[in-house]
Amino acid sequence: MFESAAILGTGSFGTAIAHLIGSRLPAVEMIGRDEAVVAAINRDRQNPRYLAGATLPAGVTATTGLAAAKKHPLVIFGVPTSATRAIAAELAGLGLPPETVLLSCAKGIERGTGDRMSVILREELPDHPIAVLSGPNHAEEISQDLATCAVIGCEDEVIAERLQQLFTAPHFRSYTSDDLAGIELGGAIKNVYAIAAGIAHGLGLGDNAIAALVTRALAEMTRLGTQLGGRIETFAGLSGVGDLIATCFSEHSRNHRVGTALGQGKTLEEAVDSLGMVAEGVPNTLSIYEAARSCGARTPIIDAVHAILYQDMPAAKALRELLNRDPRPEAE
Repeated sequence: MFESAAILGTGSFGTAIAHLIGSRLPAVEMIGRDEAVVAAINRDRQNPRYLAGATLPAGVTATTGLAAAKKHPLVIFGVPTSATRAIAAELAGLGLPPETVLLSCAKGIERGTGDRMSVILREELPDHPIAVLSGPNHAEEISQDLATCAVIGCEDEVIAERLQQLFTAPHFRSYTSDDLAGIELGGAIKNVYAIAAGIAHGLGLGDNAIAALVTRALAEMTRLGTQLGGRIETFAGLSGVGDLIATCFSEHSRNHRVGTALGQGKTLEEAVDSLGMVAEGVPNTLSIYEAARSCGARTPIIDAVHAILYQDMPAAKALRELLNRDPRPEAE
């Protein structure tokens, strides 16, 4: 077990993780940039801006100083994917001890490079053990101690077991895997499908259509994910079909809510502004679309969401075109 941990990011997921592991470690330090949120955490043991109602254990504190991460044997990345490289580079410049374990919880890939978050961490902090955590893990439910499962990816079996021990509680069960690529790709790609499912919901297409969409999304995710380096069995697991189901059907999913707003006729700007938080699927659609083109994968659902978000195609037209594609065997 670790003696303490730093959590980079004071958003909803970072707060949920602090709630989860704060009762298992003597000290958990959240590091964020919003001084008002940091003050509320320290004063009230609450984060009313991002996760109202979640009470944090007494050992959880918060700061705006990134250098505080140097004190902890475990550093958890709970920041948006777009910020991961810059923060990792800043940590490297601060002289983070090489034995510090880095755990990424972000779900996305970097635009332009197509790099997964663990690849970025390995580039910026090459001497550190690196792991990832993913699965159907809505922050709201973790903070309410509702039953949750996750998968921890790490190539070092000993560190994987230490993290599994930390992320095991009566209401939280974790599994281990050495397929970091598959775990991260499943968590990233499913964000696009959550937007698609939300659009279908907003258009009022019904349960049959949404079930078919999610089923074909799993086939497409597996096809693209294996071409990008993941193992096929991983996409049938928690970070693949598990996370896909949760995010495509849950009211907690920001990506689903953005899609629903688009399906109801709102602009992308209006849909995103109404959230007040980051919906990773919006920028991820660009990076995942680029990754699919780079490897030549057939991704009609991703292409349709990309057309809606970035090519001004009406949502109803894009989904109609999906249904009117040439027939093909289901197994293809």
